[in-house]
Order: sequence, then structure tokens, then C-alpha cells
Amino acid sequence: MRVGFVGTGRMGGPMSRNVLAAGHDLIVHDARRAAADEVLRAGASWAPTPRQAAAGREIVITSLPTPREVEDVLLGAGRLLDGLEPGSIWVDMSTSTPDVADRVRALAEPRGVGVLDAPVSGMTTGARNGTLQIFVGGNEADYLRARGVFEAMGDPGRIRHVGGHGAGYTVKLMLNLLWFAHLCATAEVLAIGVGAGVDLATLRDSLLASPAASHFLEADVLSVLRDGDYDEGFALALACKDLGLAVDLARSAGVPAEISALVEQIYRRARAQYGDAGGEMLPIKLLEDLTRTPLRFAPAPAVGADGQE
Repeated sequence: MRVGFVGTGRMGGPMSRNVLAAGHDLIVHDARRAAADEVLRAGASWAPTPRQAAAGREIVITSLPTPREVEDVLLGAGRLLDGLEPGSIWVDMSTSTPDVADRVRALAEPRGVGVLDAPVSGMTTGARNGTLQIFVGGNEADYLRARGVFEAMGDPGRIRHVGGHGAGYTVKLMLNLLWFAHLCATAEVLAIGVGAGVDLATLRDSLLASPAASHFLEADVLSVLRDGDYDEGFALALACKDLGLAVDLARSAGVPAEISALVEQIYRRARAQYGDAGGEMLPIKLLEDLTRTPLRFAPAPAVGADGQE
């Protein structure tokens, strides 16, 4: 297919390269041309403006940091919307909210342009490996037309059509919200247990053997407990953005969100403490710093040449 791709940064860069590697005819644009160097070297074409990235394309993908950038690209100077042709589909793979897409759709659909929201999960590793989970909201016929392009970027078994317009955005925000809440709750539980004198590994093993077990406790938190790695692959600034969008969505849906609001406050405190670029798991370090107790597994006993400890 003829594909346009706007936003070739940390996630969009490897995603666009996988689209190209799957044999699609690809043209790309980014606010910084240097961000597209790798995919251009691989054989993609360059579009000087978002509008030119859309011209003559069957599918045009945006992968951008915030709703503001999405709106600027679609409706601002050199706007992508003007390049979309009848029969084409705009696919927004940003983590965003329906508001911007609704404004674009009101202008695009009368012109025969389809609109899908398709945010992703799987971090930069999944983007590089083409194993992302993709949540798609919008018309089912448009989803089926775009499915082959999605499969170039994601695990076919984890690409889901989750409902009408905006459903993809909502599912992704709820996924992130619950993951961040897991992190804050897990950090607090581990810090309390260790502070009360229980060995960290014993406490974690006991929790995993109980109804309180979670994928976060089993897998995700290990980067901190083993290595002190707070995952700089996803920055605190972006985590705070997503939490703010989730809390705003709760407000617009009329749902009280006291726990979600507290998680957002914890993340904003971590951002103030460690900076915008700090890793998404740094709220754990907030408790470590306050208690002066790093949450780390004890090193394994050294084994001598005779096999004795």
C-alpha cells in the first residue's frame, strides 16, 4: 500500500521502518528531518510538509507525543488534512483523546476520508521488533483495510478492533492508568513490608503466590529490584501527560477518580524531583529516597573455586 507516516521519533521511527520492511511504499515527515534519517536510508521518501506526506497515500499514520502536536499536524500550517484524498484513511497511533480526532473527522468524513484511532502498547522494544499491541477504534471496514499495515508493526494476535471512534484512545489510556496505579501500589507495599523487616525476595514471592499477584509484580518491577533500572524508555513527562488525559477523561465521563488523581500527583512529584526525561518507574525511587532503603534483591552468595559459599 501507499503509506504516509508523520512522526518518526522514538516509537514512530522503528514503526515506520517496519512498515517499509513489509514492502509498503512509504513517505515520511517529521518536524526534525534528522529523526527520519534511518528510515530514509532504508529507502523511504521524504515529505517536506505533513500535507505532502498525505498526498496520493492510501493510509496516513501519525505517531506524535501529545494531542497538541496531532492538532498542529492535521490542522495547522502545511496541514495534513488538506493532503488526504477521498478513499484514504488517517490513522492516529498517538496516545491521545477523541477531541482532536472528532474535529478532524467532522472535516474529513464529508470528503470521503476514513479516520481510525490506533494507539499502541509495547514500548520501544515492541516498536523495534514489530510486536506492538494495537487498539483500534473506528469503522470496522476501515480497520480491515488497514489491518495489513497494522500487522507490519504489531503482533497479529494482539491487534484488536475495540469499538467505535475514540475506543482505541480510551483503552490505551485505561491500560496506562492501571499500569501506573500498579506501580505506585506495588512500591508502597514493598516499602512497607521491607521497612517492617521482611526480606524483599520473600515478600515478593509470597505476594506472587497469593490473590494479590499481578503481571507488574511478576515481571515489570524486576528491572528495579534486580538492576536499579527505572526504565528511561518512557519518560516521566509522557507518563504525566497520559495520566492527565486519563483523569480528564474520567471527568468528562462523570466518573469519580480519586485513586487515579492521587497516582497522577505521585507521578508529578516524581517528575519535579527527577526531571522530565526520568524513567517511568521513578515513583518507586521516591519511596526509596524517603525511607533511605533501596528496594533491591540481596546479591547472591559468592561461590568459591571449590564450590563452597
